[in-house]
Parts: sequence; C-alpha cells; structure tokens
Amino acid sequence: MKVKLWRRAFAASMSAVMLLGLTACGGSNESSDGIKTFTMFTAMPGSEINDDNDVMNIIAEKTGAKLKETWLTGQTDAEAIGTIIAGGEYPDFINGGDAMMSLYDAGVLVPWDDYLEKYPNLKEMYTDKEWDNFRQEDGKIYWANVFQNTYGEDRATTHNDEAFWIQARVLEWAGYPEIKTLDQYFDLLESYADANPTMANGTKNIPYTALCEDWRYFCIENAPQFLDGYPNDGSVIVDKDTMQVVDYNTTPTAKRYFQKLNEEYQKGYVDVEFATQTYDEYIAKLSTGAVLGMCDQWWDFAYNVNDVFKQQGLDEQGCNYVPLGLTIDEGMENRWHTYADTLNNSSGVAVTTSCSDIDAAFKFMNDLLDQEIHDLRFWGVEGEDYLVDENGLYYRTDEMRTKCADPTYKASHLCSYSYMPQWLGTSRDGKNAMKSEQQTSEFMDGLSTPLQKVFAAYGVDSYVDMIGSVKEEEGPWFPMYSYSGSMTTATPGGVAWVKMGEVKHEWLPKVVMAPDFESTWNQYMTAYNAANPQDFLAEMQTELERRAGL
Repeated sequence: MKVKLWRRAFAASMSAVMLLGLTACGGSNESSDGIKTFTMFTAMPGSEINDDNDVMNIIAEKTGAKLKETWLTGQTDAEAIGTIIAGGEYPDFINGGDAMMSLYDAGVLVPWDDYLEKYPNLKEMYTDKEWDNFRQEDGKIYWANVFQNTYGEDRATTHNDEAFWIQARVLEWAGYPEIKTLDQYFDLLESYADANPTMANGTKNIPYTALCEDWRYFCIENAPQFLDGYPNDGSVIVDKDTMQVVDYNTTPTAKRYFQKLNEEYQKGYVDVEFATQTYDEYIAKLSTGAVLGMCDQWWDFAYNVNDVFKQQGLDEQGCNYVPLGLTIDEGMENRWHTYADTLNNSSGVAVTTSCSDIDAAFKFMNDLLDQEIHDLRFWGVEGEDYLVDENGLYYRTDEMRTKCADPTYKASHLCSYSYMPQWLGTSRDGKNAMKSEQQTSEFMDGLSTPLQKVFAAYGVDSYVDMIGSVKEEEGPWFPMYSYSGSMTTATPGGVAWVKMGEVKHEWLPKVVMAPDFESTWNQYMTAYNAANPQDFLAEMQTELERRAGL
C-alpha cells in the first residue's frame, strides 16, 4: 500500500511539473512558415498526438495555426487548475472541468463577447438566449461547452449517456431476452458467468465491475435517479408534478440498488477490485473483453475500449457493449437517453489572458468549425480515411475502419482537437453526418456481426433505439447539474455539496462490500446527514424555481 501511495504522490508531483512546464510557455509562438502554435490544457485524461501529425499539419496550412494539447495526468481537475493558478502562467486555451469557476475567480479568462459578433461560426454554436446562460456575475461570457451542439438534423446512433451496459455475447447466449429491471440484469450476468466462467482464451470472466475513482464515482453513485425513471439532472431528481427537488441518494430505490450491489458482491459476482481500481486499470480491464457488464457513460469508456476490441478481434467475439434502459421495477418508463442537446454551461473551452494573440485564438476556434476543417477533424483525409460515393455520401472500407482504430495511426495521422468547438448532426451539404460515427450507413457497416445480430433480434437500428427511453422535451431547468457543477464553498449549499460528495466517495464502496449491509447503510446515512444535504437541496430548489420561472 505504501508503494502505491508513493507512486500516486510521485505521479501527482510529476503532473505538477508538467503543468508548470506547459504554462511557462503560455502565449502563441509563430514558426518561420508563419504558422502559430497555441497551447491548451484540458483537465481530462487524453492522448497526445505526434508533433508531425498529418491532419494537424494540413489544418495548420489551411488555418495558419496549430494546437499543442496537454491532458490531465495523476491529479483531479481541481488540483491541476490549482497548480496552474499558483504558478501564475497559463496556456493559451484551457478547459478546467469542474474547476472553471476557480479560473474565473482568478481573473485570468478573456471575455468572448467582443469576438462572437466577429466570428460567426462561433456565434452560431448557440442562440442568443443560450449564450446568455454562459454569462457570469459580471455579465460576460468566458467559455463555451463544445459538446452536444447539433447542426441540422439529429444523426445520433450511439447512446452517449449513462446506462447499464451488457456484452453482445451475453445476450446472444441467453437468446436475446427482454431485460427491463436491475434484478433481471444481474440474474442474466450470474447465469452467464456460471455457465461461462472464462473466455475462449482462458481469461476469467468478470460479471460486473464499477469505477469509483475521483469524480468518476458517478459510475456507482447516480443510478438511483435513472432506476426511478428520471432523466439525468445529475445532482437531484426534479419531480415535475410538485416542482420539488428530490435527493436521489436517500430514496427507497437508492437503498434497494446498493443492497443489490452488496448481495452480488457477497456472492462473488462484483469485481473485488472495483473500489480501488484507477481509471486506467478500469479501461485496461474492459479492454480484455472479460467484463460482462457495468454502469457508465458511453463517452467514458467506448472511445478507448471499442478500438481495442476491433484491433484484437474481440468485437467479433461479442465483447462490444449495448445499453439497457433498466428501472427498479417492471412497467416503468425509462429516461436514460437525452434526445435533445444538453446545455451544460458550467464548463468549456476558454482563452486565457496569457495568450499573446487573443484575436488569432478566437479566429482559430472559428476556423475549426468551417466544414472543410471539420471534415478533416472527424472524417480525416479524403482518399485515405474515407471515400465519397456517386451520391456524395462519405463512407469507409473495412480496412479504413481498422486503420482509424489503430492508436499508432491515430497519433501520427488523425487530429480531432476533441475539446475544441465542434458539431454533431448533419453536414452543411445536407447529406453527410458531421462525424463519421453518426453516418447511418457507416454506423451500420461498421457494426460487428454480434452487434448486428443483437440489433436484428431486438428490432432496432441503433444504440438509441436499443435503450428505448421516453421521447419528451426537457424542462428549462434541465440539466440541474449545470448549476451544481458551478457551486463553490462560498454558500452553505456549496459547502454541503462538497461534503456530500466526500461522504459518498468514502462510504458507497463500504456499503457495497459490507458483510452487514443494514448497519453499514445506517452508518452511511448518519454520515451523509451530517453533511447538511438540506442546505444543498434548498439552494437547488431556489435555482429550479428560477429556471422554471416560478
């Protein structure tokens, strides 16, 4: 244990050194060929691309600029942003995750207001009313969330949200049963694991795992809101009948959910390492194909794991995951999938005051939204990464798909600038999808045989159809996590929010592993109530009423 703690401390200290090294060279540099190089730090884990990356250089030639991206390593977003603020030097662009307010309070972000009118591609990302949601206390806009913006027609094929996931091979083995409840889900995992203790290569199957590390403990923490049939407001349930916020941590469903996890753990079906594994260890475990199921957001695992499956042929062994819209009891509607764009104004990309050419920075973001550049980012190079048929539709061959899933090829050739402004939906040509994974024909042609069988068996055409959520318009308050995500300890509600998170992070793994669930749950509830959740709920209720116009 001491060795692991030392390694973690060493990793954190090295991350601090790396961050200081990045920010010390804040400000864009211009090379002899007139191309500016901007720097960016994103408080999320990510993969750096090669300095001579092909698509990056093509974009640089067309826009006059390139971006050196650096990612979170060995720290939380708050720790990393705290290190940068303490150093006093900043990259040109920054996304601080849940620590954006710390950057705002430090006065190191550049207002967008004067640049939105100048750069129409940026302005187009949101309506005037939506841009107003990004305004801070001083009335100005300092960042923009780059995700969940649909241009034209919605082309969603994947369920990018949270779900209980299950491998295609498990469903095929069971004859494609209807799985609607949490109990049915675990019954199937148990049955399959009992009948198939190992994979074909001898690797032991893991019926269920979970991730508890840092902020990603949402993988174990927030399922009760979904199991009760509510959408992802993230921090509270909103009861539309009463217009009251509800604490999903203390509902009867929350207790039933954690008691079920406890039962499965005691029976040996939950991964014994779930409480201590890091995100990298979790992804490595999923990438073996041995994990039958878990609860997670698609974006948190799929972009890493699915490429490995394709490279190793595990996709054709049925290791890909499909989402299930589970509820706590049968006959309930589920709302796991959000059909419309979700406006999360609590974080996003920002330009810092250390940038030596602020206008060029905004111009670069604007240029990245030009259709030609957007195609390069999310489709690649025509003739190498995709082809165009006689009707003008983009497509890939099997060889291209395999190549684009290769980490080495991605590092040397592809460049999505994944935390810069971007679009979902339909290309400006009215035919193609903005992103390759949303091209209907490309999506279907790229499915492994086991996934094709799953979709055919259930009569669906996409992951969205597979989960079968209710289609309805969300209220003006949705999602409430866009407010709780910007809370600080300046208010009693913000203090309670931090303490509640600390208590849950500590106690939920204990609750799952406890030999005596009932007594441990009661201890957890005592610790939880000591965090004064009523202060948090009161502040959330006030915000709900403000957003709802009550």
